[in-house]
Amino acid sequence: MADHNDLGKLGEEMAVEFLQKNGYEILETNWTFQKAEIDIIAKKENILAIVEVKTRSSLDFGLPQDFVKPKKIQLLVKAVNEYVNSNDLDIEVRFDIIAVHKEDKKFSIEHLIDAFYHF
Repeated sequence: MADHNDLGKLGEEMAVEFLQKNGYEILETNWTFQKAEIDIIAKKENILAIVEVKTRSSLDFGLPQDFVKPKKIQLLVKAVNEYVNSNDLDIEVRFDIIAVHKEDKKFSIEHLIDAFYHF
């Protein structure tokens, strides 16, 4: 597996741990529908948090969250609609980004709540 794949997997594991420590119940990881993959589906109180995890080894090319493009957002919205409908959920949905980046030898995690709106 390529190093960037390992880094991405590590970032997702760190994000799951971060969310759990902050009171979220993890419902799914790497949930797919058609061409879309949702990194993490988590629940806290009556909110379904759809979490896109972006991990970078450095910030030289921009912030991790800058790499969530409109096409990706459209795919996530489509997948979330399927997830909510197929599980018959009546819940508020929120889109978050967890940005993970390496600083020297350790990682920094930033949780961006309500990071983008579906359109």
